[in-house]
Amino acid sequence: MSLQSVRQFFADNAPDIEIIELSESTATVALAAAAHRVEPGQIAKTLSLKVKDKVVLVVAKGDARLDNKKLKNAFGAKARMLSCDEVVMCTGHPVGGVCPFGLENPLAIYCDISLKDYEEVLPAAGAIHSAVRISPLRMAELTNATWIDVCQ
Repeated sequence: MSLQSVRQFFADNAPDIEIIELSESTATVALAAAAHRVEPGQIAKTLSLKVKDKVVLVVAKGDARLDNKKLKNAFGAKARMLSCDEVVMCTGHPVGGVCPFGLENPLAIYCDISLKDYEEVLPAAGAIHSAVRISPLRMAELTNATWIDVCQ
């Protein structure tokens, strides 16, 4: 169902973007980078965070690490990662397939400036075997994301 919601998102908003489905898992940055033959930074990982009582998604380059001080400054409070069950409940996507497209619930989406290191990134597409190739700027535009600096 999650992959289907992403398919519908692209059918409605960007029919020119093709979902790539592979036979091997791309659930981690290392697996995805190897499968797509790109450097780990080019994998756009989507992190599900809870800040106070609000869930947000932060998309960053695959080899970036969140900076807790920058996160707290950006959001005005300490952020925590969601549990696997919370991720599925809030996004509708399984861990390893979380992306900012076709979400179960409307969530605030933030793109870390680290993504701008690349002309093209590969975020997941709602399943652990799927991804899309997209420019960071277009991804932010399609998802109404806000650019933010929260990585080291």
